[in-house]
Parts: sequence; structure tokens; C-alpha cells
Amino acid sequence: MLLAIDTSAGTSVAVVDLARGVLAERGVADTMRHAEVVGRLIQECLTEAQVPVAALSGVVGGMGPGPFTGLRVGIAAARVFALGIDRPLVPVVSHDAIAYGHYRTGHTGPLLVVTDARRREVYWSAYSGADAQHLPARIGPPALAKPAELLEADFVHAALPRLDAATISAGDLGMVAELTFAAGLPFASDEALYLRSPDVTVSTTGPKRVS
Repeated sequence: MLLAIDTSAGTSVAVVDLARGVLAERGVADTMRHAEVVGRLIQECLTEAQVPVAALSGVVGGMGPGPFTGLRVGIAAARVFALGIDRPLVPVVSHDAIAYGHYRTGHTGPLLVVTDARRREVYWSAYSGADAQHLPARIGPPALAKPAELLEADFVHAALPRLDAATISAGDLGMVAELTFAAGLPFASDEALYLRSPDVTVSTTGPKRVS
């Protein structure tokens, strides 16, 4: 049984089990309040699922891609919660959860998942298909691009069916983790997929003078 947390878009939290599926899920679409709501959503999901913390076997963290400020909140929450209950952190690429949900509801064949990266850019991941359990097969790592670049004829995945997603389901994120473990496949790298530098940088001229 796993607790799953993702803040690469809004904030989503879920409790999942391989045999029973998604036991509880909560989400807030607001992309500015991750730190304010994630703790409450965790408590609500554990309460609804009637799962004691000791019953969890791990904590799933959505690794993005996602904007720096929001994404790091969920990853930090997952790491701290895992550390606090002495369970492993299970990293999963957030786009894999989007693809899994789409395959689970009937899509077959290749797929291009696209999410908003802000600054007039998008994140994208390409998939060749999914297995019998709807676990998606990603083609390479997620990438960053201008929206127009995905429409150009020389974009290698231009012909793939495209799915633009505004939210990520922590329930689907958790099920990807459960199915990946059950299939004996490796998990994602335990590194946040920011794909670009944060908006806020350290000044190269030193601190501002206060008068």
C-alpha cells in the first residue's frame, strides 16, 4: 500500500493498493497553494482510506516534469513523510501517470503527453504504447519545447496522438508505482525533472543595500 503525492501541476494526493486500486484521492487544481494544502490532503486521504501510517510500504513522489517552485513542494513532502515513517521513497515520472490514466480508459498505441511549463513553453513525453496492465512505455526522457516546435514537420513525434493535460492524478501515479514494482521494472531516477533553471536566481552582485 502506497501514499502518492504529486505537485507538478496542482496538488494531488492518494492512497493506493495493487489489489484494490485507488482507496482515496484528493486534489486541488490551484498551482500556487501546494505547501498550504498538501498536508491536509495527506491527512484526508489516510482517514478516508482507513489506512494507518504503519500499513504503508512506501511513499510515491511525482518527479515531474514541472515548474521548480511547485514541483519541489511535493517531492520534499514525499521525502520527509517517507523518512518520518521509515519507508522508501518511490520516484515516478508524472507524465507516466497521465499516460497510464489515458491507456487505462481505452487509448491504444502511441501517445504524446503535453503539460504546461509556463514561460510560453511546454513539457512533453512520447510513448510507444502500454502493456496489458496499461503501464506505459515511454520513449526517452521528458523534454521541454516551445508549443510551435511540436507542430513542426521535423518534430520526430509530430504524428502521434496528442494529450494535453492540466492535472496529474496521484491515484494513477501510485498505480504506476505498484505496477512497476509488480512487473520487476526499475523505478525512475530520484531526481526532480525541472528541465530548466528556476525563475529565482542568486544575485551575482551581492545583497542589495538597505538604507
